[in-house]
Amino acid sequence: MSTAPQIKIPATYMRGGTSKGVFFHVPDLPEAAQKPGPARDRLLLRVIGSPDPYGKQIDGMGAATSSTSKTVLLSKSTRPGHDVDYLFGQVSIDQPFVDWSGNCGNLTAAVGPFAITNGLIDPAQVPRDGIATVRIWQANIGKTIVAHIPMTNGAVQETGDFELDGVTFPAAEVQLEFIDPADEGDGEGGGAMFPTGQLVDDLEVPGVGTFKATMINAGIPTIFVNAEDIGYTGTELQDAINGDPKALERFETIRAHGAVRMGLISTIDEAAKRQHTPKVAFVAKPVGYTASSGKQVAAGDVDLLVRALSMGKLHHAMMGTAAVAIGTAAAIPGTLVNLAAGGGERQAVRFGHPSGSLRVGAEARLVDGQWQVTKALMSRSARVLMEGWVRVPFDPAA
Repeated sequence: MSTAPQIKIPATYMRGGTSKGVFFHVPDLPEAAQKPGPARDRLLLRVIGSPDPYGKQIDGMGAATSSTSKTVLLSKSTRPGHDVDYLFGQVSIDQPFVDWSGNCGNLTAAVGPFAITNGLIDPAQVPRDGIATVRIWQANIGKTIVAHIPMTNGAVQETGDFELDGVTFPAAEVQLEFIDPADEGDGEGGGAMFPTGQLVDDLEVPGVGTFKATMINAGIPTIFVNAEDIGYTGTELQDAINGDPKALERFETIRAHGAVRMGLISTIDEAAKRQHTPKVAFVAKPVGYTASSGKQVAAGDVDLLVRALSMGKLHHAMMGTAAVAIGTAAAIPGTLVNLAAGGGERQAVRFGHPSGSLRVGAEARLVDGQWQVTKALMSRSARVLMEGWVRVPFDPAA
């Protein structure tokens, strides 16, 4: 029996927002894994501990949830006006593939701190005290993100009093600007932000029903439906859905048919290999509920309620990229998100999610009959959890 050698690779384990992931500087990877292809995917799968039929990722760095089965590859940017290139890999827990189809907005908060600490940013643009501005090229989706990183005594400030629902301890605030977050190009009706050309569609899902849906490409492709149309209130916590196999199957069916309608895939069968995108979320008008931490969220504390699924399960809080989609859709009168928030023009919303609430803003305007969003804004926090080397069995020739 041949055995692969156990190699060690410099790596940093970081929390960004409500996610955790293993961060790599691309030149530190084995040469075969520095470029796209089977070797790179095989390496990252083994680092995280996938595929795992037990669904636990015991033999890897993952923690068996969509929020923690993540990898980040960073390098100095050669793109004008940018400091660092950021590539995100969502690792499937039980299947042998890495999904490169979208960004992780939560881990985006950790990109700037990693880049500064690891010498990827010109020291001349990093103040000893104050705010460092890092321009990030998000390579998965081809978008610019600007991160504002607090600095104290020449080092990234990680501790502070900024509280983020879904994260137990306070930390330093990292402000993020998602520049021009909507997709580009021409969709049906001339607007790729809304690939069908409509703010609201009738989405027909065989075996499930036909209901209203807002399908948007902003931050990450997302399918929004009304909670009441699918039998929910919008106050649900994880166990109410993740403990119901039939509900999860129904959401996956909705996701697959929505993906076809959005032009992301050609056939329903392709959805199984594209788990990261699109997201499915359901919205409702605000009512009071108890968050997963026991915190009370009053109806008057939020503009609307949103619950979203990631990698086939209800998310414990909210994906950062989905928050961008929420903020963008809320800013455009007539979408289901906007209507759930009370309608009209708005530049920011605070929405309730399973762990509490989150505020997100977006700047939208109507130009020649088409909606354009110049940027979306939100705050997150980030912290190094461990740094050193990750050890992994890997044979580049296998």
